Amino acid sequence: MDLSLIIPCYNEEENVEKIKHELLPVMRDLATTRTIEMVFVDDGSRDGTWNALQRTLGAMDEENIAMRFERHAKNRGLGAAIRTGMAASTGAVVVTTDSDGTYQFSEIPALLARLTTGTDIVTASPYHPHGGVDNVPAWRLFFSRGSSMLYRLLVDWRVYTYTALFRAYRREVIERVPFESDGFLAGTELMVKALLAGYRVREYPTVLHSRAFGVSKAKVARTIRAHLRFQTWVLLYRLRLVRRAIQRRATEG
Repeated sequence: MDLSLIIPCYNEEENVEKIKHELLPVMRDLATTRTIEMVFVDDGSRDGTWNALQRTLGAMDEENIAMRFERHAKNRGLGAAIRTGMAASTGAVVVTTDSDGTYQFSEIPALLARLTTGTDIVTASPYHPHGGVDNVPAWRLFFSRGSSMLYRLLVDWRVYTYTALFRAYRREVIERVPFESDGFLAGTELMVKALLAGYRVREYPTVLHSRAFGVSKAKVARTIRAHLRFQTWVLLYRLRLVRRAIQRRATEG
């Protein structure tokens, strides 16, 4: 398989038709030059998401496109859904995207086009000088921008956005860089650990939109605590590296 697209879903029954009419045509265009699998992970939805996915997409017979469906018996969190999707995927390149289209599905080809030689991860970047936001709640922007700014200070100042789910990864990254978070920290944790391991990240400046249907599933207080704990881990990791470098120089001197 050339490309795996992972779409985590939690109570997204209202967005299944949007996926069919806006995402599937993009995949059909991409499938003219590569083989694709679309991996849907229903993270313990309490509405009709699973049945809607099966009814709308399950019986489709698309050339060069395989449909895969994974299901959690109970809600385990975004990170757990991403891990399940990645474990089920087989593509040389793996794209993760929100099911609500907050990053427009039509931009997937442009995201992939930036995964050139010498790049291991391409991440959407609304906070890049050439990116933007459209009608996104102020509280979400404050939290997301603030988190990304702290990661810029701790990890790599050249990367503007650390909190986007909309990304393309080379297979090697997801096989060699583990992440533990079950929640919304997961994407940030994976990219930060990849950067610390020496993998190369390129940004795709784009626009972050507000969702058209349903409501955000973010648990704000829990997510803030998770980021603060992880930022502390990153800081201590950096300090350990500095201490080892100083000790090595003293020994060599």
